[in-house]
Amino acid sequence: MVQPVDAILAFHNAFRKDMKGIDAAALGMARGRTVIPANVERFRFFNEILVWHAQGEEEAIFPAIDGVAPLVSEPYLRDHRGLDAAFETLDEAYTARDRLKTARATAAFRFHLDMHLDKEDAHLYRIFREKIPKPEQGKAVGIMAGKIPQDRYPEVVKWLFPLIGHDDRENMVRIWQMMLPPPAFAGVKEIAKKAIGNEWEEIQRRIPDL
Repeated sequence: MVQPVDAILAFHNAFRKDMKGIDAAALGMARGRTVIPANVERFRFFNEILVWHAQGEEEAIFPAIDGVAPLVSEPYLRDHRGLDAAFETLDEAYTARDRLKTARATAAFRFHLDMHLDKEDAHLYRIFREKIPKPEQGKAVGIMAGKIPQDRYPEVVKWLFPLIGHDDRENMVRIWQMMLPPPAFAGVKEIAKKAIGNEWEEIQRRIPDL
């Protein structure tokens, strides 16, 4: 059965995949590509989404975890500050158009992010799933979703859906069905549908009442 936390894990998978592509593009740039790959520039938008995600965790997820497992969230909060510093280093290197430093900073950012997300999936969100009552899970995930500015939500959905697999897509659609008013769900569904084109047929097969 789909749970609200599945939406968070879908974002984690998208973060991993997108950062892998950004890192690969930065490495190619450092190896001498004359044209700077477009998805290197994407790291700024990527980080915006990551910051909204982290803000939601700090406001809603970490306090909930602390209520059942005191002090567990503290090292994850420190990870967030480390990711902030890693972004600043990357942003400075890219702004200076230093290809080698950009590639090094991107690799460091990716390594730190992957380690952080892997720990959250295996530890923090396991506690969240097993120890936090479902209504409180839904409330916390709703607070996280609210950190995305409303006018930017279409951009985020367009970014998210091509990066995740069918299982995550199905979970996201089912969560939207549960949490959004029908008019809002219809709008988000159409954005997601356009983002993945013909691949939407698989979601329709899995959720026939769409």
